[in-house]
Amino acid sequence: MDASLCKVRMGLKIIVCFIVFVKAINLIRIWYNGYKYMKKKKFIIVDGNAILHRSWHALPPMITKDGRMVNAVYGFLTTIFRAIKEYKPEYLAVTFDRKEKTFRHEEYVEYKAHREKQPDELYDQLPIVKNVLKAFNIKTYEKVGFEADDLIGTLCDKNQVDNDEIFSIIVTGDMDALQLVDDNTHVYTLRKGMNDTVEYDENAVKEKYDGLAPDRLIDYKG
Repeated sequence: MDASLCKVRMGLKIIVCFIVFVKAINLIRIWYNGYKYMKKKKFIIVDGNAILHRSWHALPPMITKDGRMVNAVYGFLTTIFRAIKEYKPEYLAVTFDRKEKTFRHEEYVEYKAHREKQPDELYDQLPIVKNVLKAFNIKTYEKVGFEADDLIGTLCDKNQVDNDEIFSIIVTGDMDALQLVDDNTHVYTLRKGMNDTVEYDENAVKEKYDGLAPDRLIDYKG
């Protein structure tokens, strides 16, 4: 009886030691990843149209003395300034859609054909945002035939960006961007309203999609 009890106790000790060991390994991994993150230069890439649309829907009307609606402008700039304050990036760029059709329309004529057109009061704020970005000397990118998120994917994949010295943070309200998450790229998104934000790394994406890795989201959503 005593021998059996000793074996049980020994087994429990081994299990406890194993659990402690696994937790210690995870803590070391988290610390090391955090250390690598702090050592890298940070590159914030903003999905301009996604943030502008989110701001428009999340905030009440804001009208200037001359009658111009600026709620989306306010939300857009608030989001960018919050990200800058949080990450203190060395580099910053904003991507925008173009009004022309994209290559997706050539492949599928009905692409976004049934999407509800937004009010002109929203689109009238886009030039204001671009003028502010120009005044702050913030680089913007847009290209005929492509959407803002196409440009984000291209920027993240460039050799000058996708390396051990650069860490990219995509600021967006479009959850499709999660497919770009990897060791060098996280997604900073607005979860609810304008103040509830979340940063997605690979583990957060897997938790959200029941174990699916970011590079499997294309198949999942397809």
